[in-house]
Amino acid sequence: MRTTLDLNDALVRKAKKHAAERGTTLTALIEEALRVRLEAPAQPKRRRKLPVFKGDGVRSGVELHDTSALMELLDGDAAP
Repeated sequence: MRTTLDLNDALVRKAKKHAAERGTTLTALIEEALRVRLEAPAQPKRRRKLPVFKGDGVRSGVELHDTSALMELLDGDAAP
């Protein structure tokens, strides 16, 4: 099948050089690269490690549903 691709010039130059060094064509090199990429197993997404709270828990008197009170407490304006 014939198709047209818009590729980065520097990448094409590098691919042509690589193909010539291997004694193959640019088409064969692209086909091989596509085959390898499409047949490779999907890479699992890396899981992010979340920070773990290692404190003593919620301070007594803290109302988690009261955003204003929480902000005051964080600012140091209110006693728990």
